[in-house]
Amino acid sequence: MATYTPKNILITGAAGFIASHVCNRLIRNYPDYKIVVLDKLDYCSNLKNLLPSKLSPNFKFVKGDIGSADLVNYLLITESIDTIMHFAAQTHVDNSFGNSFEFTKNNIYGTHVLLEACKVTGQIRRFIHVSTDEVYGETDEDAVVGNHEASQLLPTNPYSATKAGAEMLVMAYGRSYGLPVITTRGNNVYGPNQFPEKLIPKFLLLAMRGKVLPIHGDGSNVRSYLYCEDVAEAFEVILHKGEVGHVYNIGTKKERRVIDVAKDICKIFGMDPDTNIKFVDNRPFNDQRYFLDDQKLKNLGWSERTAWEEGLRKTMEWYNQNPDWWGDVSGALLPHPRMLMMPGGRHFDGSEENKSPTHVSSNSNQSKMVVPVSRSSGSPRKPPYKFLIFGRTGWIGGLLGKLCEKQGIPYEYGRGRLEDRSSLIADIQNVKPTHIFNAAGVTGRPNVDWCESHKTETIRTNVAGTLTLADVCREHGLLMINYATGCIFEYDATHPEGSGIGFKEENTPNFTGSFYSKTKAMVEELLKEYDNVCTLRVRMPISSDLNNPRNFITKISRYNKVVNIPNSMTILDELLPISIEMAKRNLKGIWNFTNPGVVSHNEILEMYKSYIDSNFKWANFTLEEQAKVIVAPRSNNEMDATKLKTEFPELLSIKESLIKYVFEPNKRT
Repeated sequence: MATYTPKNILITGAAGFIASHVCNRLIRNYPDYKIVVLDKLDYCSNLKNLLPSKLSPNFKFVKGDIGSADLVNYLLITESIDTIMHFAAQTHVDNSFGNSFEFTKNNIYGTHVLLEACKVTGQIRRFIHVSTDEVYGETDEDAVVGNHEASQLLPTNPYSATKAGAEMLVMAYGRSYGLPVITTRGNNVYGPNQFPEKLIPKFLLLAMRGKVLPIHGDGSNVRSYLYCEDVAEAFEVILHKGEVGHVYNIGTKKERRVIDVAKDICKIFGMDPDTNIKFVDNRPFNDQRYFLDDQKLKNLGWSERTAWEEGLRKTMEWYNQNPDWWGDVSGALLPHPRMLMMPGGRHFDGSEENKSPTHVSSNSNQSKMVVPVSRSSGSPRKPPYKFLIFGRTGWIGGLLGKLCEKQGIPYEYGRGRLEDRSSLIADIQNVKPTHIFNAAGVTGRPNVDWCESHKTETIRTNVAGTLTLADVCREHGLLMINYATGCIFEYDATHPEGSGIGFKEENTPNFTGSFYSKTKAMVEELLKEYDNVCTLRVRMPISSDLNNPRNFITKISRYNKVVNIPNSMTILDELLPISIEMAKRNLKGIWNFTNPGVVSHNEILEMYKSYIDSNFKWANFTLEEQAKVIVAPRSNNEMDATKLKTEFPELLSIKESLIKYVFEPNKRT
């Protein structure tokens, strides 16, 4: 992985909270970097945040507005700036509802000025634009997969809308003018130096003053919180290892409801939450949850270090030691502060100062009971899953769609071809799935013999296509359920026919008789490098549809002669629903996807005769005789299904499943 080494860095907004920690960290760790800070010292900025860097020879502070094109151009040229880390922004959602034009001016226009200066000077080697998780909009409450970097942007308030707008400008300048841009989107950050308009410092200061903690709505809103030093380290990693043109989520999977944050702070101060928490009017729109997939950043080597309890303790200790860091902040501690954003200081509209809480029970017998506000049920809840299925025209792909309809799971079929990366990305961006199912592949027309004379086509789909889909899924933080094959093994001395010793998931494939099996074994080995893939080894699939020409029973009942060898097989009626459950459980790795045990050709045909056609007759021939009428040898083996049976104890043996799911439903009297 190539690393980037800057020389002269301009950090905008570095007298603010997050950027000051980034600045101080870079000054401390990289004495050879020159750091120039540009900040207009708005209400939430404080030069004291930069005290650790003040005396360093490689630090310079400039008071000014990013909206001043002349000043920005002057600094880029005179300071020989080669790197910009753009933090400066208005960030408090409450304020955006009252003064949204100021957010447009700072967040969009200011970013545009910086980008234009970069284009004009032509000397910038990295432009890191700091955005927010709020651009994704609200995450489904039941979502198990977080928003990945390619998720659709759906901002819900003026603040997040301006940040999304700024992102579009950054992306456009990257594409139109080749600016080396990188964008970050982060979860909530907390820690020392934070202006107390934000939840955690507000609650800490209120608790220190013995006042109640006001919660918007019912407190069920979920947020993810990262400690400031962990975030500063994330920016350090992105600065040096981030890839130009990419977006990186800075997040954590450790979520907390606002009510739980308040209770944790009450616990620290020994306060009774029942009497020290009050519920107040909610924001005009308050997103229920933001949830990020941060795997892409972790791949660069970053990980969260600070536990919630440790970070909260450090933050509380800092505010205890620095209660007057921000001067008079009484207006910021109101339930709904409305900041009048004017240059030169903090100005509060104190119209709520004497307002009584609106959601406390008036029942005299419950005078201490806090009554939470119920969530609005105006909009229907979104389903927790949405599947994107590849292989619409295939047997398994078609059955998956029917199962989704039966279970009420939203799904769509992919339109792109597996080997076309751009079309796969378009499918994911359009559908916004939680899981990918790959049931596409070349098995041969009408059988695997076709692959022997169409090798490049087989490679294109079975190897290149499957790997491309897995890679795109990994890039987007998506689990891929991959329907593979168990026809990559054959009975050998260690696993002899009739011994009951089956091939396990960790065994190396030993069957190379057909080109189809070669490609499947090859891609399975390569897919081991992808930790987002669940490989399901299907064998001789059978379903209750005895008219389907792909059905193993249909095939052998139409052959003139059949061999008689015991094999592991897959009853789709039982196992395909299990594959959907595996997706819901986010299971990964390789799985022998067969019913336990083996059944021979003759045993199946005996059942067929007993249940379907009492007059049915067949003849056997040897493997040597079979070899004369087929192009490629066939795989025969027993798969060990212990792993699958352990995960799904209700799984039936192959013979029990055949009777229950195939022959009983088709029984003819």
